[in-house]
Amino acid sequence: QVQLVESGGGLVQAGGSLRLSCAASGRTSSMYAMGWFRQAPGKEREFVGTIDRSGINTYYADSVKGRFTISRDNAKNTVHLQMNSLKAEDTAVYYCAASTSWGTVTVGNEYSYWGQGTQVTVSS
Repeated sequence: QVQLVESGGGLVQAGGSLRLSCAASGRTSSMYAMGWFRQAPGKEREFVGTIDRSGINTYYADSVKGRFTISRDNAKNTVHLQMNSLKAEDTAVYYCAASTSWGTVTVGNEYSYWGQGTQVTVSS
């Protein structure tokens, strides 16, 4: 089993920045691709971005491309989501997820492990 714990959420004004972190523990050797998803009230969960095992390849949703950046530190079993130029529509609970797939993964069903989520609120 793998446990994921997100942190770094909070309240920020539009145009501001936040950095989310995801700390993994347990059988982290089985983790490969990592991803971030979000869910706003009354909406379905949506893909935000993903990073492969090497940390070299990333892929982002069009809505965050150019504003969000994912990075990972495999030695520390952590993944980060740097969010810049935040907009009110970025308000959501953000979830970290881990997959046993090697490459980037954009589909939620391909992730085996999920964190509990962290709230991000962007005021306009």
